[in-house]
Amino acid sequence: MALRNIRVEGDEILRKNCREITEVNDRILTLIEDMKETMYHADGVGLAAPQIGILKRVVVIDVGNGPITLINPEIVKAEGSQIDLEGCLSIPRSQGKVDRPSIVTVKAWNEKGEEFEMEGEGLLARAFCHEIDHLNGILFIDKIIKESEEE
Repeated sequence: MALRNIRVEGDEILRKNCREITEVNDRILTLIEDMKETMYHADGVGLAAPQIGILKRVVVIDVGNGPITLINPEIVKAEGSQIDLEGCLSIPRSQGKVDRPSIVTVKAWNEKGEEFEMEGEGLLARAFCHEIDHLNGILFIDKIIKESEEE
């Protein structure tokens, strides 16, 4: 395992769409382990592959209940609304209020290449949306609610 450098705002790779993973092999498994180590080292809740310069559709998330790996994730259901502060390892020292669904169901592959669905509420739902946005070149700052919009 190795710590990877986290790309920061201004790096054009953060604005690119990621490619689907066609098979889970040793290189992908090493990438996932490196992503987990990098996320924990940076005290993050989630990390997407483009944040370390890799244009692949993989994210790791840990909201306090152990690591979750999502390969080729997609949101299949979203409901409700929650407005809360978000930050990002790629945009240090910046936060903003973002409206996200309060319950989200994602479909993805696990580290064995098996498809599964998982539902998340609250912070986990927010993390699913935030990290999947990264795979599509979207940053949380694109979705910050201006004060007048909240009323």
